[in-house]
Amino acid sequence: MSRQIQLSPSLMTMNLDKFKEEIIFLNDKVNSYHIDIMDGHFVPNITLSPWFIEQVRKISDVPMSAHLMVTNPTFWVEQLINVKCDWICMPAEVVNGVAFRLIDQIHDAGLKAGMVLNPETSVDALAPYLDILDKVTIMTVDPGFAGQRFLTEMLDKITQLRQLREEKGYHYEIEMDGSTNKKHWKLLSDANPDIYIIGHSGLFGLTDDIASSWNQMVAEYEEETGFQFDNGVYKHN
Repeated sequence: MSRQIQLSPSLMTMNLDKFKEEIIFLNDKVNSYHIDIMDGHFVPNITLSPWFIEQVRKISDVPMSAHLMVTNPTFWVEQLINVKCDWICMPAEVVNGVAFRLIDQIHDAGLKAGMVLNPETSVDALAPYLDILDKVTIMTVDPGFAGQRFLTEMLDKITQLRQLREEKGYHYEIEMDGSTNKKHWKLLSDANPDIYIIGHSGLFGLTDDIASSWNQMVAEYEEETGFQFDNGVYKHN
């Protein structure tokens, strides 16, 4: 049995003093880069920006996915369209009244639209526009900071989204974000999202060297899940 999954490192958690080195190493190993954009209001933190995406593009052609944690999604969607961010994922909690307009705006620009569900928000909140989304991101931690407590019960949302996709013929991909590491690889693998966001505890913070950290991450995934890593295809032993 084989399983195709996607890996998306969270660049908020990378070692910025080794920015170029780590990006170049990861370019031929990952499916996308995860860019957290926080405004200090939706969550009490401020990180990254469309400008950061432009800097990464100078040394990478890997697709980039922006995770908005902002109170004014309209402003940020426009900025991300301007830099042609491949995926623009909005917080479901603040798009009431503008969701269809923003999704259409993203699609009209030839880009992909996603929604992010914080732990307290149910999958039902996406019901009006689930059929036109390209991605749904499930937060398995409270948003805003790295290192938050893993919320096991959020994995049920991944199962629910997979069932809905199969029943309704929806095309969105399912992504999980939060505490993706050795402690939780088995639980996450059983829930079977399409895309894993990997950050400090699962990759960048494992060692002082990105190649060693990558090898350790792969070894831990294989040990915990029983799947073997082979260029993005995970085959059951």
